[in-house]
Amino acid sequence: MDVMYEKPVLTEDGVAPKINVSTEDLGPKGLLPMDLKAEKKVVWKCDLHVMPMISLLYMLAFVDRINIGNARIQGLEKSLNMQGNNYNIALFVFFIPYILFEVPSNIILRKVAPSTWLSFIMLCWGIVTTCMGLTKSYAGLVVCRFLLGFFEAGFVPGCIYLISMYYKRYELQWRVNLFFCASILSGAFGGLLAYALANMSGIGGYAGWRWIFIIEGLITVLVACLAKFFVVDWPETSKFLNHDEREILLRRLREDVAEARMDRLDKKATRRVFSDWKIYVGTIMYFGVVNTGYSTSFFTPTILQQLGWTAIRAQVYSIPIYITSAVITLFTAFCTDRLRHRYTFTIIGVCVATVGYVILLAQKTVPVGVRYMAVYFITVGGYITQPVTLAWLSNTMGGHYKRSISSALQIGLGNCGGIVASNIYITAQAPTYPVGFGVSLGLLWLCGLACTVFVIGLRMENKKRDRGERDDRFALPKEELENLGDDHPSFRYGY
Repeated sequence: MDVMYEKPVLTEDGVAPKINVSTEDLGPKGLLPMDLKAEKKVVWKCDLHVMPMISLLYMLAFVDRINIGNARIQGLEKSLNMQGNNYNIALFVFFIPYILFEVPSNIILRKVAPSTWLSFIMLCWGIVTTCMGLTKSYAGLVVCRFLLGFFEAGFVPGCIYLISMYYKRYELQWRVNLFFCASILSGAFGGLLAYALANMSGIGGYAGWRWIFIIEGLITVLVACLAKFFVVDWPETSKFLNHDEREILLRRLREDVAEARMDRLDKKATRRVFSDWKIYVGTIMYFGVVNTGYSTSFFTPTILQQLGWTAIRAQVYSIPIYITSAVITLFTAFCTDRLRHRYTFTIIGVCVATVGYVILLAQKTVPVGVRYMAVYFITVGGYITQPVTLAWLSNTMGGHYKRSISSALQIGLGNCGGIVASNIYITAQAPTYPVGFGVSLGLLWLCGLACTVFVIGLRMENKKRDRGERDDRFALPKEELENLGDDHPSFRYGY
C-alpha cells in the first residue's frame, strides 16, 4: 500500500466496488498522488520524534567534549601539574579513536537499533567524563580523553545518517542545522554551567574544574538511561508512526531519490562507495571548516580571558557569541532549503569567518572590543558553512549503506581538523596565536576551494546524465542496477 486511504466498503458479495481513476490523476509510476495533508502530518510527527532527543544528546556530547576549555581557566593545568603543550596533547588524543572508529560504528548502527546503540555509547562517555573530574594525574586525564573519543566516535555520523533517512533532500538542511544548533548552544550552555559549577570549588574537597566534569558527566549518564526510550529507530520500524503513516514516509523517500538505492554492501557496492570522488572532496570541505569549529570551542574562553577579562567574565561573554551563531545558522538553513542551493552559502560563511581571522591576526593594532567582535565573525562564519557541508554531501548519496559510510568517512576523516586545532594554538604564542589564526584561515579557504570543486563536479556529472552518457548502466544485471546508489543514471545531484 503506497498511500493512506480508508478501507473500502464491500458490496454484499464481499467484493470491493470498482473505482475509476483517470490516468491523468496518477502520479509517478502510476501511483495515486500523495495526500498532501497526510504527508505534512507525517513530516510534523517526524520533527517531533526524531529531532528533539538526538539534539539534546548532541548538546551533552559537545559539552562533554569541549568542557576541558572551561576547566582549563578554572585551574585544571595547575592542579595536574601540566606544562608546556600538555593541554594540546590532551585535546589531540581525543581525535585518534574518534577518527578511527566512526566508520565501524556506523556499520554497527546499520545492524543495531539506533535507540540501543546511541544510548549505549552515550552512557559510556558519560561515565568517562565523570572520571575526568576524579583523575589525580595528567596521565589519567589523557587516558580519559582517549576513551571519550572512542565512545563519542559513532555519535555524530550516526545521528546525521539517522536524520537523513527520515527526510527528503531539500528538507534535510533545516534539520541538520537544528541538530548543529545543539552543539552551538552547548558553547553557551557549557559556559553558563561552568560559571555556576566553578562556584562549587571547595565542596567535598574538589576544585571547581573537577565539579565541571563530575556534574556534566552525571547529567549525561542520566539522560543516556532515558534515551533508549526516546531515540527513534529506522523508518521501516518506527513505532511513533502507524502503518499507513509509515507507508507514506517510505513512499515519499523513495520518490525523492528515484532509483538510487544501495541496500546491499557487496563487493561491487563497496568498490563504488570507496572510489567515489564526492566523498573525499566532501571530507576536505568538512576538514577545512571543522578546524574553525573546534578552535572556537576549545579556545574561545582562553582568548577572551587573555583580552584582560577574568575567567568568570570570559565564560559569560562567550554565551552571546554562541546564541548569535545559532540564530544565524537556523536562518541559513531556512534559506538554503527554500532556495534548494548549497554552494553560495558555504562561501558566504568562509568570507564572514575570514574577516574575523584577519582582525585577530592584526590584533595588536585593534582595540579589545574589535577583537571580541572578531570572535563573533569567526564563530558565525564557521557555523554557516559547517552544517551545509554535511547536508550537501548527504544529499548526493543514494542508498542506506552509502549514506552510512559517507557520513562516517566525512566526519571521521574530516575531524582531522580537530587534531590540527588541538596543536596550532601554541601556549608560548599566547595571546596573539599567529600560527593558530593563520593556519585556521588557510584551512578555511581550503574548504572554500573544495566546495568550488564539488559544485563544478556535480554540474558536469548532471550534464553527462542529461546527455545520456551514463545510460549504459541500464544494461547492467538487474540486481546490480537496483544497488547502484547515486550512480544510477536517473539520479540528479543538487548544488
